[in-house]
Amino acid sequence: MNYAQLLFPDFSLILLGYLVCRYTQLNRPLWEKVEALVYYLLFPVLLFHSIVKSPLDLQLASKLMAAGWTLGLAGIALAYVLPHTPFLKRYIPGHDHAASAQIAFRFNSFIGLAIAERLAGPQGLQLIAVLIGVCVPLFNVAAVWPMARHAQRGFLGELVRNPLIIATLAGLISNLAGFRMPVWLEPTVTRLGAASLAMGLMAAGAGMQFGALARAKTLAVSVLAIRHLITPMIALAVSQIFGLDATQSTILLAFSALPTASSCYVLAARMGYDGAYVAGLVTLSTLLGVVSLPFALGVLRAY
Repeated sequence: MNYAQLLFPDFSLILLGYLVCRYTQLNRPLWEKVEALVYYLLFPVLLFHSIVKSPLDLQLASKLMAAGWTLGLAGIALAYVLPHTPFLKRYIPGHDHAASAQIAFRFNSFIGLAIAERLAGPQGLQLIAVLIGVCVPLFNVAAVWPMARHAQRGFLGELVRNPLIIATLAGLISNLAGFRMPVWLEPTVTRLGAASLAMGLMAAGAGMQFGALARAKTLAVSVLAIRHLITPMIALAVSQIFGLDATQSTILLAFSALPTASSCYVLAARMGYDGAYVAGLVTLSTLLGVVSLPFALGVLRAY
């Protein structure tokens, strides 16, 4: 399978979002509202629907959840060991590292959901939804923790109010309770989900910024190498250790190679750090996804 060709439609939408935002009157303030609409309404609907639309095998899902947590913890550990690594620590500014470590392990849910559907259809959406649900709380805690002294509010409150977590937990509970979407409501929910994927990808492109990346180059290379090179290789090992089936392994590998979350720079700026530097890292990560996803799915998956 030609994964570069398979992923082209998704990355073309990201490019389109970037061009529209930069060269038309549909500029950044408008796309911030679009991103909020997708994040707070459209994506939660898609996550909930993806989980409840078909029965969930809890035993198989539990292996994927454990694999996701193992992968996530490995990425977090690698990110936070950087300032203590010989030959690197002298080049890793502590203040910048606190804001940038999240680049190494957070992921772009917009791109993840779009790619999972293209790779494995409804089952892929269900599996990536489960991974999002179990990993978002872990990653948010790990991202906020080093910046907590500058926080405006406690991170536990943010986790409880996170719409992606709420939608995923509601979907899991509803699925296990036997709930099925009413037939008359299915078309509306399906269209909302489809809209969320296109709008989410374009919003990711609109958010790209080439910021102040001239400094802390070692830090930038380190966190991006963890995100796009080391994490996919760990995912391959984790999938074999947990005995995941072919579809689960494919989704885990795709999950491991996703660009970092576009909200990283928002979190950094809100907590008093250099948002422009983090925005530049987010942009580079989005571009590197063009390489890391085919690498994970085309090269590593062959082993």
